[in-house]
Amino acid sequence: MRILKYISIFLAISLGILYFLRNPLSYQTMTGQTMGTYYSIKVRNAKENQMLHNAIKASLAKVNQQMSVFDKDSEISAINNAPANEWIELSPEMRIVLKNAYDIYKKSGGHFDPTVGKLVDLWGFGTSRPKRTPTEEELKAALKVTGFNKIHFSPDFKKLKKDHQDITINLSAIAKGYGVDQIAALLRESRYQDFVVEIGGEVYASGQKSDEVPGWNIGIIKPVNNYNENAYVITLKDMAVATSGDYRNFIYVDDKKFSHTISPQNGRPVESNLISVTVFDKSAMVADGLSTAMMAKGDKKAIDFANRNNLAVIMFMHGEDNTVKTWVSNRAKKLIGE
Repeated sequence: MRILKYISIFLAISLGILYFLRNPLSYQTMTGQTMGTYYSIKVRNAKENQMLHNAIKASLAKVNQQMSVFDKDSEISAINNAPANEWIELSPEMRIVLKNAYDIYKKSGGHFDPTVGKLVDLWGFGTSRPKRTPTEEELKAALKVTGFNKIHFSPDFKKLKKDHQDITINLSAIAKGYGVDQIAALLRESRYQDFVVEIGGEVYASGQKSDEVPGWNIGIIKPVNNYNENAYVITLKDMAVATSGDYRNFIYVDDKKFSHTISPQNGRPVESNLISVTVFDKSAMVADGLSTAMMAKGDKKAIDFANRNNLAVIMFMHGEDNTVKTWVSNRAKKLIGE
């Protein structure tokens, strides 16, 4: 009986090995929640790595613990609660994010500004959910503590200090992209080359999906109907793509619809013909910040900004008679094959 038992075990193992050889695992897929949204990661992998997802979850938890304004113990919350004119030591990760945020702030002429935190809260997109529009007095008070020029960095970006205690930084327009970049770096350090990382719509594609596909097929949603139609399907390789838009993240206050993109200039939700801006870049963090900056600029200024900086951009805009117009920059045309 014992011999028959060992023979059965041997046959089961042999059949398992034979099945694996004939049907090797093509991809390892990992999903979950982070930063108030969902992530999806697909790695081209012949053998599933059980420890990989744990490492990814730990990395994302660290980003959230540093960058989330909803976590009272996060690093960004400590910065927001710090007194004025006091130098604050920054973690290596926070230095990277704030240095890139500052660069995009300068490049965009101030249209990308993480210090809109007080304004974001007033309009109900941050840590509070008011059921009315803010008063003129509230907006004026928030604008007094808005402006990246009211924050000062040491030359190496290892420290910062604020001109006013109530200056509030919100990194939601760049943190997801940073998280994508972090996971891409982790996968490369783990010697994976073919993968795609997506967090809340921000994507980085590395290598290729298969020997037949020279990259990863990424859909660019057309903002019409139920948003389930792709305007373009682009094969991306070693590149990130991020989208900002007003068609999914918005609120209704006093029966009026307000976009989540807040103007640092007047403190109000941006009103323009722009529906969404999609940016392609080597860094998901940079693409994330630039797409937000262009949404804040409005359609005409955003087009000029994309052309002057030779950016790969796709924009959707409101046209006449409820139509949707598309604008594609010259650099993006090369990506979509036009």
